[in-house]
Amino acid sequence: MIDLKQFISAIDQIAEEKGISKDKVIETIEMAMAAAYKKDYGEKGQNIRVKLDSKTGQAKFFQALLVVDEGMIFSEEEVAQMEAERAQREAKELAEAEKTESLEKPEASAGPDADAEEVVDGEENGQKKFRFNPKRHIMIVEAKKIKPDIELDGELLIPLDTKEDYGRIAAQTAKQVIIQRIREAEREVVYKTFKEKEGDILSASVQRMERGTVYLDIGRTTGVLFPEEQIPQERYRIGQRLRVYVVRVDKDHRGPAIILSRKHPNIVAKLFELEVPEIAGGVVKIKTIAREAGSRSKVAVASSDPNIDPVGSCVGQRGIRVTAVISELGGENIDIVAWSENDGKFIASALSPAKVLNVDLDEAHHVATVEVSEDQLSLAIGKRGQNVRLAAELTGWRIDVKGTAPVVSGETKQESGSEEDLEVKTEAAGEGSNV
Repeated sequence: MIDLKQFISAIDQIAEEKGISKDKVIETIEMAMAAAYKKDYGEKGQNIRVKLDSKTGQAKFFQALLVVDEGMIFSEEEVAQMEAERAQREAKELAEAEKTESLEKPEASAGPDADAEEVVDGEENGQKKFRFNPKRHIMIVEAKKIKPDIELDGELLIPLDTKEDYGRIAAQTAKQVIIQRIREAEREVVYKTFKEKEGDILSASVQRMERGTVYLDIGRTTGVLFPEEQIPQERYRIGQRLRVYVVRVDKDHRGPAIILSRKHPNIVAKLFELEVPEIAGGVVKIKTIAREAGSRSKVAVASSDPNIDPVGSCVGQRGIRVTAVISELGGENIDIVAWSENDGKFIASALSPAKVLNVDLDEAHHVATVEVSEDQLSLAIGKRGQNVRLAAELTGWRIDVKGTAPVVSGETKQESGSEEDLEVKTEAAGEGSNV
């Protein structure tokens, strides 16, 4: 005999351990009891419902009948036609199986009395239609005699005798239902929890590595760091702790699939948000980020308060803030530049640490021709063109860098790269090749 009070006393413990609501656990137990009841005492085609009182431990059993009318029921002609089509389909599948000498025969389709048989008629505005089964359906005229306020497509509950003794098979069925439903509920809770964390960073520890893919423990479940989301040349070891960016959370039959990244540009923004109070408070904003993971990043920042230096805020006293971010990213170089509404000044800042003499903007072709002194040319371009490439990505402009020999005269241009000395020209058209 099932001791219902023992079930109730375990509900709080299950809910706490699995992180599932108490109502969900009770619903799961009700479904398990319905399955056990149907196994030992129910009839084929019945839809059993159980209402469990969480205070007294008493259970009430009902037969659930769906309230339908003539428009929701297939006619005898329609049923006969569907049966004929089913028979033809089975015969065709059997013939194909015999032709290919398959050892597996096609599984026979359930007949009109099969449990939960439901057919949707798409030709009637998507309205559901059913093969009438007296153990599952009741006409609305009859239903109103029992419950006058019942509505069409509602559920009428007919009381059944309460049973407390169940056989071994029924008990196993109930156990399987509970395990399955608890797992499904737990997966749903985990999915919802981490779905809300999309676009955030998490602290994780390396659990295992398989064929280049790294699996990380992120708390209640495991996240996946695919090779294409890893920082090139970064090495991982079991138990290593690191921060990861949640790219997306997908539903899977085995549970939520949580895709993580160490390569995504937004991980840089999120790390600065943790380290810089001015960013977390919204005074300083990260406008754009250009990144080549594992090598170098450029971050453009702006401040809504003229008294706060956005670049200085991100660097921190003695560079402590930016150093923390660099350390978290395995030593990746980070350039923090001031964002400006003036495209010329922004482009000049983006090319730092090179000092820019002047910028010519060809707005028609969205090309910027940048002039630097000869000794600054290699610095502006960067190793394998990295600096100018990241600057172009950061600003959204195609950038051509040209070196200029120093002019020895009283009109010599300053090479400080400051906004006062920078010359910006805007033209309707221009020429040059991208570096």
